[in-house]
Amino acid sequence: METTIQHKLAAAIIAMLPAALSAQEHIEADIGADIVSGYIWRGQDLGNISIQPSASISYKGIWLSGWGTVGFDKDDTKEFDLTVGYSIKGFSASITDYWFDGGAGYFHYGARNTSHVFEAQIGYDFDFIAVNWYTNFAGNDGLNKKGERAYSSYFSLAAPFKLGGLDWCAEVGATPWATSFYNKSGSDDFGANGFEIANISLAATKTLDITESYSLPVSAKAIWNPATEGAYFVFGINF
Repeated sequence: METTIQHKLAAAIIAMLPAALSAQEHIEADIGADIVSGYIWRGQDLGNISIQPSASISYKGIWLSGWGTVGFDKDDTKEFDLTVGYSIKGFSASITDYWFDGGAGYFHYGARNTSHVFEAQIGYDFDFIAVNWYTNFAGNDGLNKKGERAYSSYFSLAAPFKLGGLDWCAEVGATPWATSFYNKSGSDDFGANGFEIANISLAATKTLDITESYSLPVSAKAIWNPATEGAYFVFGINF
């Protein structure tokens, strides 16, 4: 029997819209795009040079966003994500529908025939450090050592700071238990065998003044994945 997760997600989004539409003047929306020298996600190498467009709309803490990525290499991952969430002060919670090409088409949601992954997130930003937990609860999730759904999870600690006139962020992320969803490598094609550090990163951002009225944010990020012995250095431009 096909899952109804996508339909429930759509219903939740629709249920949020009437309140927002009654106060159009308070709605905030934005669009943008990044160009990155490599697509590295939670320590996983998912592609080379990529364009990553985004769009979002929010109202009184409720927000809906779309995000995608497409690489210049035809073999790179193509992805389209939709997220609905709520945030108040430092607290945030969200549900994301990730969709990747290369498998079943977009409108396939069957438990054994889908390229969608559904993830729940909960977190709190204490200003000096942000703590986030993510768990896949449906879709094309990974498996554990018993061959069962792993409910693949990832948690991270991110600390922002300023140094030398730049904005910095240091982050550490890990998988708490075994799953084939994270940390696949040539030495261990299964994936994470248990608790594993998957992402240690240090990022710096700077705004370049192009004209008096236009500036261009750029970033550089060093990333290490001890579990796969991977290391990456990524440059990004935000429009």
